[in-house]
Amino acid sequence: MNRIAAVICNYNKRAYVMDCIQSVLESEFQDFDIFVVDNASADDSVECIREKYGGRVRLLVNQENLGGSGGFNTGIRYALEQGYDYVWCLDNDVLVDEKAVGELYRFMEERPDVGMTGSKVYHMEAPDYVQQYGIDICWDGYCCEAKYHNCPEDGSMPEVVYSDAVAACSVLVRASLIKEIGPLPEENFLYWDDTEWGYRCNLAGYKVASLGASKVLHSMGAKKESVNTFPMYYAWRNWIRFFMKYTPAEKREDMCTAFLEGIFDVVYNDLYLGEENRTRTVMYAYDDAIHGVVGKAGEDKIFPVVHSDAKLQGLLQGQEEVKIYADGLEELAEQFADRVRGAAGAAGLQIGTEILPGSGQGKTAAGLSFTMTESIFRIEDLSLKTLYADAEGRILASEEDLFMVINRDYSRRTFVAAQKAVFLHCCMEGA
Repeated sequence: MNRIAAVICNYNKRAYVMDCIQSVLESEFQDFDIFVVDNASADDSVECIREKYGGRVRLLVNQENLGGSGGFNTGIRYALEQGYDYVWCLDNDVLVDEKAVGELYRFMEERPDVGMTGSKVYHMEAPDYVQQYGIDICWDGYCCEAKYHNCPEDGSMPEVVYSDAVAACSVLVRASLIKEIGPLPEENFLYWDDTEWGYRCNLAGYKVASLGASKVLHSMGAKKESVNTFPMYYAWRNWIRFFMKYTPAEKREDMCTAFLEGIFDVVYNDLYLGEENRTRTVMYAYDDAIHGVVGKAGEDKIFPVVHSDAKLQGLLQGQEEVKIYADGLEELAEQFADRVRGAAGAAGLQIGTEILPGSGQGKTAAGLSFTMTESIFRIEDLSLKTLYADAEGRILASEEDLFMVINRDYSRRTFVAAQKAVFLHCCMEGA
C-alpha cells in the first residue's frame, strides 16, 4: 500500500474526470493509490473509468448523489480504514502538474505543524492567471476571499502562503488530522465545506498552507449559475451557517445586520429585474440556515433561472436607434449595447446602437437614449427625463422604477428591523 490516497469526487463529468485521472497517473511521484468516488452519475463515467483504467483506479460508487462533501467523505473514510498517511482530495475538473503531489508530500513531511496544504490553482481557461492561492475568512465583512484571485502569474507571489483555508480541488491532508477534526462537513452538501475544514484545522492548532511548487488547473465553468438556482441555495445557506457557528458572541448582532442587508439587496435587486425565482431560493436558504436545515435541498427550493428583457423590449418598440451615453463607463456601455441588440433581435426588431461620450437627456426624436451609471440606486437625478442603465442590468425608465429606487433604503431598514431579532435568537440558540 502506498502512503497517499488520491480521492477524486465525480458527478456527471466523464470527460473531465478521465482527463483528471490521466494527469494524476502521469505524476513524477508515484507513492499514491487513486480512488474515484462517483456520486451516482447519470452519464457513462463509471463504465469509461472501468474500461480505460481497470485496476489502476479503485471505484467507489455511491447509490445517490451525496454532494461534494459527502462524495469526498466516502473516499476519505475508506482511506482512513485502509491506513493511508495522507488523503489528496481532487475535484474531477482539475488537471495536475506532474510535480504537484510530490511537492505537496515533501512539504508536509518537512513541516509537522501543517495540517493541510493546497496547490496553487490556476484558471484552466486562462492558465496564466491564478484562480486562488489560499482562502482567508474576513470577519469584518463576514465573507471569505480567495487570495491572489485573477492575478497574473508574474513570479512575484510567495512560494508558501498560509491562510484560513484552501480549496478542496487539490489539497493534501494528514490522516491524523482528519481523525482529530473529522472529515468534510457533510451536512453542507456543497460549498463552504472546504472553508470550514480549513478553519477547523487552524482551530486544532495546525497551519493551513498553499504551495506554489504544486500547480493545478481548475475549470470553474460548472460553478456558474446558468440553468437553475441550485448553486445559489447552497452558497447562501452554508455561508450563513458558517458565520452563525463561528462568529464570536460580541459580533453576532453586527453579523446578523450584515447578512440581512445582503439578503435584502439580492431580493430587492432580483424583484426589480423580474427574477422572482432567485428571490425565492435566497429566502429558502436563509430560512433553512437559521433553523438548522442541512443536507440536500428539496426540489421545491430550486427553480429555473429566468432572465427577462421584457422591460427593455417594451422600450425598444417603435424605435429605430438607441443612443448609449457612456458617461465614463465605456466597457459597461459596450455590454449594454450588446444587450440592446440581443433584446431587439429576440423581439424581431431592427434597431441600431451608437455609443457616445458624456450623458444623454431622455428620449429624442432620433430615437431612445440611455445614460450608464454604476447603480441606479445611487443617482441623484430622479426626473425621469434621462433614462439610466446600470452595471447590474437595471433600467430606470418609468414611474414604477422610480418608486422602487426612492423606497429602497426605507424598505431595507424595515426588512432588517423585522428580521434581526429572530435571526439573532436562532444564532444564540445554536451557539
